[in-house]
Amino acid sequence: MKRSTFISALLSVTSLIFIVSCKDDAQNGSEPALQVEGTVCEEGINPMGFNADSLSVTEGTVKSGQFFSTLLNSLGMGASEAYALTQACDSVFDVRTLRVGNTYRAYYSDELRYLVYDRDRMNCVVFDCQPPYGAWVYEKPIRHVDRYADVTISSSLWNDMRAADVSPLLILNLSDIYAWTIDFFGLQKGDRFRVLYDERMCDGEVLAVDTVRYAVFSNGGNDLPMIMFDQKDGGNIWWNDKGESMRKAFLKAPLQYSRVSSGFSYARRHPVTRKVQPHTGVDYAAPKGTPVMTIGDGVVTSVKYEGAGGNTVRIRHNSVYSTAYLHLSKYAKGLKAGQRVRQGEVIGYVGSTGRSTGPHLDFRVWKNGSPINPLKMDSPPAEPLKAEFKDEFAAAYRDYQHEIDAIQARTV
Repeated sequence: MKRSTFISALLSVTSLIFIVSCKDDAQNGSEPALQVEGTVCEEGINPMGFNADSLSVTEGTVKSGQFFSTLLNSLGMGASEAYALTQACDSVFDVRTLRVGNTYRAYYSDELRYLVYDRDRMNCVVFDCQPPYGAWVYEKPIRHVDRYADVTISSSLWNDMRAADVSPLLILNLSDIYAWTIDFFGLQKGDRFRVLYDERMCDGEVLAVDTVRYAVFSNGGNDLPMIMFDQKDGGNIWWNDKGESMRKAFLKAPLQYSRVSSGFSYARRHPVTRKVQPHTGVDYAAPKGTPVMTIGDGVVTSVKYEGAGGNTVRIRHNSVYSTAYLHLSKYAKGLKAGQRVRQGEVIGYVGSTGRSTGPHLDFRVWKNGSPINPLKMDSPPAEPLKAEFKDEFAAAYRDYQHEIDAIQARTV
């Protein structure tokens, strides 16, 4: 279990850092116990290093053109006192790093007593504004929370996750894990995700989705489970219910969450020439500069401008498959023909070069020299789970299934 630190009151000397660990019960909503190296925290100790109960507080934001000294002046501190505080805290906080837009809280008795400046979402600097002056860093407690999400697509994965009060950060994790299995550009109304995962939170904000432990994607009556299981070999940790790797030879798409603006067709009216002609690729609409990745390991065969296709990268993956990435705004730095690239490596950036009406990626795949629809391409899985772990894996899978069943039974 991860732990975060906070500081007790030693105002005139250096701060004492100790560790808080907390875990939330996502199902029953009980309050987590705060622990200090295994001991429950005593009541009345303020982790910021001072007792704010008897003080009044004013909140504010650092304004454009404001320096540390002028901020202190605006809060009622004299110029000489502000200078003395600046000198006393220089080993803890470089006043030149004060950032416009960052928040602060000023605590008063009869005069300014403490200033708490939010350096970032996880760290504050606390200033003792009375002699003998001092400063220390307060690391806000970070909570690791078990979560369960059940989201059915009605408009888009982003909108439906927000409507279900699920952090959109989960989308990135799911798109990485299911990248070889699900086309996230082609999700349909009625598709459903059920996910057990862990969030890292600070001050009520989600900092990150740390671990997706189990997920089930349902489409048209078919379920695609994903189980996190670590063989401790430094390799894959995401598996389907058969113990096959979720990682496959090719990614489902060469760029992250966007949308398909034009599909594979032998009779498409070209948006520029207005002629009906084959479009043996898939267009992904995305902002200019969006990173484009190779869908699989391979060797770059061409990096050049190709007329209507604009800046284009071509890759040969093996004796069967090759791919091309058209209309790029620029190539990855140093990319050249003959270079070997790895699956997921950035090879260029979305643009609108060549014959194009706007920024997008025209992505093409050939199998044995013939163009195929990238959205319908099958891909074999990577190495399966090792035989010696199959029983342990099966037990973990059953446990996750029972956990989801129990959660759903409580919500019926």
